[in-house]
Amino acid sequence: MSKQAYIVFGTSNPNKVKEMAKIVAPTGVQMISLADYPNAIDVVEDGKTFGENARKKATEQAKHLREWVLAEDSGICVDYLNGEPGIYSARFALHNRCDDKRNNQLLLEKLDGVPLEKRTAHYTCHMVLSNQYGDVMFETEEICPGKILFEETGTGGFGYDPMFQPNGYDLTFGMLPSEVKAEISHRAKATRILVPFLFDLVKDGRLPVK
Repeated sequence: MSKQAYIVFGTSNPNKVKEMAKIVAPTGVQMISLADYPNAIDVVEDGKTFGENARKKATEQAKHLREWVLAEDSGICVDYLNGEPGIYSARFALHNRCDDKRNNQLLLEKLDGVPLEKRTAHYTCHMVLSNQYGDVMFETEEICPGKILFEETGTGGFGYDPMFQPNGYDLTFGMLPSEVKAEISHRAKATRILVPFLFDLVKDGRLPVK
């Protein structure tokens, strides 16, 4: 059985791993999650920007595991709330852990009474790939603009997806087919920019294989 190049995706979130794996599949690079590394560290996300957090998560985990690590920091930024929840999106309601239901409820409460035209927002994804020595080899940031609706609609996706309606669509990320989200989401855009770089890494034999 032939060996396959791989990188470690710095998350244990199976939804994110699944999204990423589909997009990078043409490169032949396998995406391995932190769930496969019992010795992975919990990197403290104390940066002031998506970029600072993503770089820290990628480089510190890479040096610890001695592996190529791809990390991303993402969240939703609501214009009416001056960019909140932003980098605190995953722990908006509970400052020490992620709870999608409570996060969504709090966001709706903060936007109570705000008309649709003022509920503009965008998802942001900052992505960083580090080699095993902690050197940043690739970095990009992409957004997906849209608006926050008045209630959750749809059961697909995760996070704020059931309330987020991307521009140009009548459905939320919670209702849109996964194939569509894989084309227009912030994470998908960033990953597609990564794909040509992964092809080059595979061609040059720079990634580890197993």
